[in-house]
Amino acid sequence: QVQLVESGGGWVQAGGSLRLSCAVSGRAFSGDAMGWFRQTPGKEREFVAAIDRSGGRTKYADSVKGRFTISRDNAKNMVNVLMNNLKPEDTAVYYCAARGLPSLYYVIYTGVGDYEYWGQGTQVTVSS
Repeated sequence: QVQLVESGGGWVQAGGSLRLSCAVSGRAFSGDAMGWFRQTPGKEREFVAAIDRSGGRTKYADSVKGRFTISRDNAKNMVNVLMNNLKPEDTAVYYCAARGLPSLYYVIYTGVGDYEYWGQGTQVTVSS
């Protein structure tokens, strides 16, 4: 059984930082491209950041570029996102996603439909 468990969400003032982590079990983590998405009530889930299966390539949504950093530790089956200079508009439920389908080396996947496995989400609230 594949499980993705996010942690690290919480409340922070604008300008602050949070580090989200996602622990993956039940599949060969090193073979999966990984991504982070977020969703607010009434809106569709949106892409935040992604990393290829080797960890050598990353991509970010324009809204978080320069503030967020995604990384992975294939030995620990974990993917993280460090979020700096948080803004109130970053408030959302953040989801970790694992590709599940074959992941090509050096390829970044940014669509919700590109991912087969999802975590339960962790709330991030940024106050002004």
